[in-house]
Amino acid sequence: MAFAVIALITAPTFPASRPAERARHGMVVSTNPYASDVGREILQKGGNAVDAAVAVGFALAVVHPAAGNIGGGGFMVLHDSASGREHSIDYREMAPASAHRDMYLDEQGEVAPERSTVGYLASGVPGSVAGMHLAWKRFGKLPWKDLLQPSIRLARDGVIVSHVFARSLKNAEKLLSRFPETNRIFLKGGELYQEGETFRQPELARTLQRIAKKGPDAFYKGEIAQLIAEDMRANGGNITLKDLADYRAKMRQPVQGTYRGYEIVSMGPPSSGGVILVEMLNMVEPYPLTNLGFGASRTVHLVAEAMRRAFADRAEFLGDPDFSEVPVAGLIAKSYAQQWKPGILPDWASPSSFVSHGSPAPGESADTTHYSVVDADGNGVAVTTTINGSYGSGVTIRGAGFLMNNEMDDFSSKPGTPNMYGLIQGEANSIGPGKRPLSAMTPTLVKKDGKLFMVAGSPGGPTIINTVFQIILNVVDHGMDIQEAVDAPRMHHQWLPDQIAAEPEALVMDVVHALQNRGHKIAYRRRIGDAHCILIDPETGIRYGAPDPRRGESKASGY
Repeated sequence: MAFAVIALITAPTFPASRPAERARHGMVVSTNPYASDVGREILQKGGNAVDAAVAVGFALAVVHPAAGNIGGGGFMVLHDSASGREHSIDYREMAPASAHRDMYLDEQGEVAPERSTVGYLASGVPGSVAGMHLAWKRFGKLPWKDLLQPSIRLARDGVIVSHVFARSLKNAEKLLSRFPETNRIFLKGGELYQEGETFRQPELARTLQRIAKKGPDAFYKGEIAQLIAEDMRANGGNITLKDLADYRAKMRQPVQGTYRGYEIVSMGPPSSGGVILVEMLNMVEPYPLTNLGFGASRTVHLVAEAMRRAFADRAEFLGDPDFSEVPVAGLIAKSYAQQWKPGILPDWASPSSFVSHGSPAPGESADTTHYSVVDADGNGVAVTTTINGSYGSGVTIRGAGFLMNNEMDDFSSKPGTPNMYGLIQGEANSIGPGKRPLSAMTPTLVKKDGKLFMVAGSPGGPTIINTVFQIILNVVDHGMDIQEAVDAPRMHHQWLPDQIAAEPEALVMDVVHALQNRGHKIAYRRRIGDAHCILIDPETGIRYGAPDPRRGESKASGY
């Protein structure tokens, strides 16, 4: 049955985008203006994109504690313009050696509330410091200590509390007040910070000074490691000195695909992002999305059906490739996407109860933040980093001044039972010692004719993958500039629960009715993602930085 082309009057309208930030040499886009400016300053001092990315990562640990971190982990995908090659670095958190499959189940065998999300037992071994050091060691130019000086200054001298930061702390007050050290630092012992006040973090400044002087050994073997292990031991956590000393960041093979003549380069397992992104692009590539139109009911239907099937595969096949065989090559093959095509019907939404995972050929193998960097030489870096939930586990390491992640919830505490994001996950992502939990982070590069064209990514739990997916469609299929593509309203489907979650502006009523007539359930979500992207004009080389307006203080900073 063919998909008819329908009139574009069904497409929603949304406020006109502001112009993207333009720069000829370098560009940094992040969720926080302090951090973006730090990255630009590093570029102007002669640093490359990796130097700037490392400096931004440490700055975000100071100015964006809800997600920026040295107590969590992340992924980096980078383009080396000199060689034309891409690389990716995995600094995802690891389960401690004492972790086991059923550690978050109660006496009845059910998932115990909060055990994997709040407090000391919820944390995996952090990877951010090791990952940023590995990136710098392999690809950086400037001295290591120079990259930490801006974040040390910000922590020591303080930052002005913005409206967005004050609101974030207020929203997290219940969690932050549960832990004395967190309450003291982030709530002034029980009094909320107000907009315009200065927020100083002397303990974090000392921690960053130690890392600047001694590198990752300070964090994983030295004084900081002692502080982490002591705090864990005193409060029922299970991260030990040996767990910290054994942590390693890893170089990984990026996931690569194509879409309408563009090359897609993204993060592979233990992130599910790149695999699922390429799989979804393969599924929609045969359809005329440009003619169907942005926001049209048939476009939304097609996109939702692709999301539904890819997330079913995610639940079944994805996990840590060091522990499970992950069929990456099979899942991202064009021929595999074709296997799904007969079941995608133009006038019927496949109930998720009818959609199981596919059979790919065997292979060889919420709160988060993303930032993008491009330097004057055309090197590009996409970084997505996280402590999982907003302000992580709520725990601040006594004497060290940083929050710990609650990343253990990203494992399958009980395979088949939803996690905090409602995601169903399988045995491949069950808990095990030394294992890295499955992620949805999707730092992504897009190339055209062998040259870097776009750097993209977003936070948002499982919505991350679909946010990056839609931004690529917006640019390639719908002809939007990069700021329009970032600003455009979004939707999300993750197989289960069986519904399209949409931002209020994403679907006009006739589209909603057309989708409901096909059998889709519609739910509304106030905000999906927080993408920070860069596009390089192939003809002029101008860098266009596009911060996402959804969280209120993101910034593109270029020169």
